[in-house]
Amino acid sequence: MSPVAVLIPCYNESATIGDVIKSFKAALPDADIYVFDNNSTDDTVLLARQAGAILRRVTLQGKGYVVSRMFADIEADFYVLVDGDATYEAAAAPLMVTLARENGLDMVTGVRVTDQKAAYRPGHVLGNRMLTRCVTTVFGNQISDLLSGYRVLSRRYVKSFPIISKGFEVETFLSVHALELAMPIGEVTTRYVERPTGSVSKLHTYRDGFRILITIINLAKLERPLLCFFIISAMFFCLALFLGGPVILDYFQTGLVPRFPTAILAAGLIILSALSVTCGLIMDMIATGRREAKRLAYLRFPSFWP
Repeated sequence: MSPVAVLIPCYNESATIGDVIKSFKAALPDADIYVFDNNSTDDTVLLARQAGAILRRVTLQGKGYVVSRMFADIEADFYVLVDGDATYEAAAAPLMVTLARENGLDMVTGVRVTDQKAAYRPGHVLGNRMLTRCVTTVFGNQISDLLSGYRVLSRRYVKSFPIISKGFEVETFLSVHALELAMPIGEVTTRYVERPTGSVSKLHTYRDGFRILITIINLAKLERPLLCFFIISAMFFCLALFLGGPVILDYFQTGLVPRFPTAILAAGLIILSALSVTCGLIMDMIATGRREAKRLAYLRFPSFWP
């Protein structure tokens, strides 16, 4: 088992993959470097093999599938997960690994810093901040770059990671997994640069941003169900009061219910409100059981305190 494994998910990165492998070989000379190709149609596979990487293939299309396969197949003490587009700073990897090893951290995120607008467009920056705020509001304020694709992860983190994701929302799952189990995590600022000429981004700003937002909502529903269903219950209850309040006042004043359909609707909303709270309580018990199971899987592996 290698002390450090560099994991590079790739799809049509022939313009950059060779340079990425060479830069990480220089930064981490003792690490094993794995390239997991995801049905590339260019020369990515050939160039990765020529650069000296260990090549694997994943046929299910999507970065999330690739990351899940990486975590299942590769054995190491620490994993450096990085994109193959040459936008991340390989020279920061030794610092990130050292920080994780010396402080017993399970995840160290490379927080992107750049002065190149083309590398990190203002729309992407705003979207990342908004999504990061959503996650930190629900799960805890310990991260500042939710969507960074540059991370160092411990073995106990990787082998307890339960999620199978499809696409770029996998970064959200990575962050939430650490926050949900209260893992010790850290951050290192890293230089983020523009893709070189000939390299094309696979990110679709609005489509992927919407998918990530839906992922956050689903995660909140799964991991914080009582909070989610309490909010839904409160909405039903407030709507019931708004519709049923005048009916109740008319009844006390006249002894009659002149708007009988409205009264039935308000009563139905009260029932839905009660059912929502009940569902939240049941799902909260299920979520607690899932959290305990993930925690036990996490504790199966030792920490790497020096």
